[in-house]
Amino acid sequence: MKLIVDGKETFVGTGGRKFDAALPVIVFLHGAGFDHTVWALLARAFAHHGFGVLAPDFPGHGRSAGSPLPSVAALADWTAALIETAGVRSASLVGHSMGSLVALETAVRHPDKITALNLIAIAAPMRVSDDLLNAAKANDHAAIDMVSIWGYGHHATLGGSPAPGLWMLGGGERLLERAHAGVLFADLSACNDYHDALAAAGKVTVPSIVILGSRDLMTPLKGGKAIAAAIPGCRLAVLEGAGHMLMSERSDDVLAALRPH
Repeated sequence: MKLIVDGKETFVGTGGRKFDAALPVIVFLHGAGFDHTVWALLARAFAHHGFGVLAPDFPGHGRSAGSPLPSVAALADWTAALIETAGVRSASLVGHSMGSLVALETAVRHPDKITALNLIAIAAPMRVSDDLLNAAKANDHAAIDMVSIWGYGHHATLGGSPAPGLWMLGGGERLLERAHAGVLFADLSACNDYHDALAAAGKVTVPSIVILGSRDLMTPLKGGKAIAAAIPGCRLAVLEGAGHMLMSERSDDVLAALRPH
């Protein structure tokens, strides 16, 4: 469906069901350079089991208008505006990578709107290498190659998609290639410039879970565990052998971890 958020048209996936704001609502926030389609399996699972699903394309991403927002704080305020625009009083947030930072910051800046926090492949700090930033700034395809190669665990690079017939590594590359020039650089810069994750984590007051891959090369395990330790009462789930793209690599395990929340 389409919503007007902060004056710009925003595309929002609903998991294949008409959105119903009267149901418990889950908002899925994608990572750098991607769009709502990374949530296809998980969004559909929740939408067909009693939840209202909102899986937006951030501004300038996918089918949403506008330019990429420059910071995690700006994306957090935009997420709160999205929830309000959808006619929802409060929602559970699920974020991946950059989206996990946005979810964390939203929970702190707008606590009245958030009922639970689910952070996938998060780390503090979420530093981005100079080589990757420079390649993304130049719109060099090497940036896409780096994100793709570093983003998937070893098993995922050999095949083994939970959805028969899909190539995880190639599919990830094609999705990043669809992004407009400058989008990946803007997103990676927002991650690199965000230094408040640990401080924000200590202020979280809602039920939370951190889901990590043991072989994640982009947001290493140590950084994710630091976030989990800083959030009061946070649960931690580590998926052995998994890389950064957990929703593709281990969708069933991620679903099982999210369900209690």
